[in-house]
Formats: sequence, structure tokens, C-alpha cells
Amino acid sequence: MASLLIAGTNTESGKTILTAALIAYWQQYCWAYRLGVCKLVQSGIGDREFYRRVFELKQTDEQLNPLWYKAPIAPPLAAALEGKRVDLAKAWQVFSQLESERDWVLVEGAGGLGSPVTVELTLAELAYQWRLPTVLAVPVKLGAIADAVANVALAEKTKVKLKGIVLTCTKPVTQTQIENWAPIDMIESLTRTPVLGVLPHLKQIKDVEALSDAAAQLDLESLMPQPFWA
Repeated sequence: MASLLIAGTNTESGKTILTAALIAYWQQYCWAYRLGVCKLVQSGIGDREFYRRVFELKQTDEQLNPLWYKAPIAPPLAAALEGKRVDLAKAWQVFSQLESERDWVLVEGAGGLGSPVTVELTLAELAYQWRLPTVLAVPVKLGAIADAVANVALAEKTKVKLKGIVLTCTKPVTQTQIENWAPIDMIESLTRTPVLGVLPHLKQIKDVEALSDAAAQLDLESLMPQPFWA
């Protein structure tokens, strides 16, 4: 079976909208095949609730989000407030079962590649240990170039299999701003990593058709397993 980790440079990097766009495209064009969605660990209210509101996902709440903590802070800190530790063994068991049952599993990370999943492990290290092919969401803003360079360097250091970068317009931006803040040629040159497209800003993030159309603007051949991307 196949999987893809959607990671970001930090919080609010467009991971959820990128994940939602891929879900929407799959459900519109690849509906005959089985898709799984997994937010491995979540702190506070957010992504899992969004996915439930927008999509019909034929999977259990535990499969959608194996680990959840109340406080909207880094998972190991949120878990500690509840007298717990982040139980990656449970998350692995849930993810492995979901992956065995589905043709493709989208895994959304928490925070950035350097964010802690446990007190010992970053998301990048988890991606390597679990052999998760990864796409990096880089928001279009001042500093996007440096964010991309730093996170790709971390991915290389931890031997993450990075499929590419998707530039995400988390806020309204002009084409000129995109070209000035996140020039594709420069990012590809500095990171030696392909930019797989620009995800446009969406006014209605619950509009499934708009999400699907946004995904269609990306290099889906590089992101999706064969032969489903076509």
C-alpha cells in the first residue's frame, strides 16, 4: 500500500488545506479506490473536526486521529499536562492497519518537520523511521525561501524521502508577491528539490469542488501513487 506525509515548515503552513485538496481530488476522480486519512497526533480542536465536517470518510475516529490531547501546544507537552506520554506504538498500530486496508493513506503531521512528536523525536525523524514519503508545504510569505531551505536541510539530515515542495497561499497574495517572496527557480536551486505547484488561496475552504480544482493545479503524478493520479 502507499502513503504520503503532508508536513510543513511550521504551524499555519497550509498542511490541512493541502491535505483537504488531495482528499477532494481523490474522492472526485479516484472514488473507486480506497483512501485513508490520518492525523497522527492532534493537540486541541482543529484538523480532525474539519475533515469530519467537510468529507465523508469511511473510517473510525481512532483511525482519523489515533492520539489527541486537550491543550493546543506541542504534543509531548500537551500529553504531560494529562499525565500521559505520546503513545507512538498505538499510533503505529492504527496507521499500519489503515494502510493495509487502503490504496493510499494521507498522513498530516503536526507543526513543522522540526516539531516534537515526543520528547525524543521530531516529525522528520518519525517520517524516516516510518518510511513515509513526504511533501513539504511552504507558505508564500516573506521568509519562504529560508523556510524552505532550512526544512529541506533537516529532511536531508534525517534522510526523509522528500517528494517535493508545494507552495501554499495561506493568505491572499498577488502573482507578483508569489514571484518575489517564493521564486520557484531559486527555491529549487537552493534546495535541489522540485516545487510541485502553488496551492492558491481559497476563500471557502469547505468548498470541495474548489479544493479539488486547487489540487488539479499541482504535479499530482509526483504526489499520488500510480495509476491513480491520472
